[in-house]
Amino acid sequence: MFGRDIGIDLGTANVLIHVKGRGIVLNEPSVVAIDTNTKRVLAVGDEAFRMVGRTPGNIVALRPMKDGVIADFDMTESMLKHFLDKIKMRNFFSKPRILICCPTNITSVEQKAIREAAEKSGGKSIFIEEEPKVAAIGAGMDIYQPSGNMVVDIGGGTTDVAVLSMGDIVTASSIKVAGDRFDQDILNYIKKKYKLLIGERTAEQIKISVGTVAPGGRDEELDIRGRDMVSGLPRTVTITSKEVQQALEESVYHIVQASKTVLEQTPPELSADIIDRGVILTGGGAYLHGVDQLLAEELKVPVVVAEEPMNCVVNGTGVLLKNLDRLARRAAKY
Repeated sequence: MFGRDIGIDLGTANVLIHVKGRGIVLNEPSVVAIDTNTKRVLAVGDEAFRMVGRTPGNIVALRPMKDGVIADFDMTESMLKHFLDKIKMRNFFSKPRILICCPTNITSVEQKAIREAAEKSGGKSIFIEEEPKVAAIGAGMDIYQPSGNMVVDIGGGTTDVAVLSMGDIVTASSIKVAGDRFDQDILNYIKKKYKLLIGERTAEQIKISVGTVAPGGRDEELDIRGRDMVSGLPRTVTITSKEVQQALEESVYHIVQASKTVLEQTPPELSADIIDRGVILTGGGAYLHGVDQLLAEELKVPVVVAEEPMNCVVNGTGVLLKNLDRLARRAAKY
């Protein structure tokens, strides 16, 4: 049936769904709110995200995905069911075929958990593809030619770095340093320097509004409110771009190192192609001010931020859905 194939970018921070023939139909945070007394799911996605850090004791807003893999199987299943119901893709008579993305270095057990969650939420056939490969396709790269393409996908839980050629990954690395770690770094920096407690959402707001990772790349400031650790009372402090750069320095260094390691392991002919073509940045982390500039300086190759970096993976699933029958035949061989 037309439109029964769907692609899911099951991210640590957001879930995006692409339906064949309809395009991107859903983009919501990967958050589930539950009542701890009854274990009942109260809200999912945008509605649950609004509750983060603002709920009474018996209601917890949690993220069922951590570092790109499933941390809470039942919650992930509930979240996927809710989203598939929302886009009206679950019914008794026909189940959709699902293409779902995962980081490059996850274990077979973690991959099996993703497959099972998708099956239990209403999928008929489940296909799993690696995130950097799908992100590169979504960014408009022609990865099926015998030439090197490099992508750095900075998501919520993981950063995936990969060099691709002939439609497959040649060298890759996946590290658990990405958007969520950046938020945590900012939160810890403010706690240590100002003795002020802030929430994850405030940390994210700082990262977006005044954050930078390039030295001297931005000179802005933001007033933020939190709870004073000494007096316990609300207090306001002013945070500058330079402070955010200091807070993120170590984590960004890990991403630079992972990128260098992948380049060092790349065959010389493909390295030459990357000098010509440059590196494409995808994922929500690509929006972080100065990250392209910093990587270009460190790797000595051009670095370009993809169009709509947040949507690259889900757009890539949209391209792959057109060839899903070929993927199905390939899977049947193994």
